Amino acid sequence: MKARLIVRTSFDAAHAVKIENDWEELHGHTFFLEVIVEGPIKHGYIMDFVKLRKTIESVTKEIDHRNLNKIFDNPTTENIALWLADKIKGKLPDKVILKRLVLWEGSDYGVELEW
Repeated sequence: MKARLIVRTSFDAAHAVKIENDWEELHGHTFFLEVIVEGPIKHGYIMDFVKLRKTIESVTKEIDHRNLNKIFDNPTTENIALWLADKIKGKLPDKVILKRLVLWEGSDYGVELEW
């Protein structure tokens, strides 16, 4: 049996993405983030939901209400998702692994990473 936790959160940020050779106009989104972690159930739980949320939000606060072009060379949703995944992986407790991350740019477009 595999056991997973899911936490959803959001943050707001602005970006302009380079598509082929053209840059979009700077614009903003509410990004919705879904993080799924997997680990063994010990003492009835994988890890505390609140601790997982705090871990995730310690990462998202670095880009919340920011111009992402000042942080990324090309702040595509894919690049932002990869950055988030890398940061979150490094903060998870021992034996808890990141299994899936979904980052939505608004309500209609998203990127899913899975390990």
